[in-house]
Amino acid sequence: MSEHHFHVHGAHEHALEHEAQHGPGLAQYVAIFTAVLSTLGAIVSYQGGASQNEAMLYKNEAVLKKTQASDQWNFYQAKSGKGHLMELAYDLAPPAKKAGYQALIAKYAEEKKGIKKQAEALEAESKLANERSEHALHPHHKQAQSMTLIQIAISLASITALTRVRWLFVVAAMAAAGGVGLWAMALAG
Repeated sequence: MSEHHFHVHGAHEHALEHEAQHGPGLAQYVAIFTAVLSTLGAIVSYQGGASQNEAMLYKNEAVLKKTQASDQWNFYQAKSGKGHLMELAYDLAPPAKKAGYQALIAKYAEEKKGIKKQAEALEAESKLANERSEHALHPHHKQAQSMTLIQIAISLASITALTRVRWLFVVAAMAAAGGVGLWAMALAG
């Protein structure tokens, strides 16, 4: 009996022999596929968050500049009100005091020019920051759609590994391709 060598294979040895003869199985392809998609998903998610943050930064700047412009327009109105009061005072004043009121009217008119110019410049800055916000947010929608398709692909690949239904892997690959395509569109955007 000692001359007959019987060797009982363990489960791991059987799996190694099977893979050596038949190559990697579906589970290995699914594992690599999901690892690659998870990495791409992390990148897309980061870019989506970064574009959203950039858009919010520009939007905050637009609101700040709009508020500053509003403050300048209020200041402009206050100077206009003072100027109108000086015009009324000029009309009602005795001739000896008219020169003083005339000087104040000219002073307020000159100050209003600078205030108006500053208010208009702030409004232009607000508009530019708002446009930058819109531009920064533009790729976010494609990034979010891309991330959704990548997550669907990962889920379908996981179901494929559990059920061994190969056509699900094809659907997962199609979803992944769609996700990568949307990501490329967002990058080109």
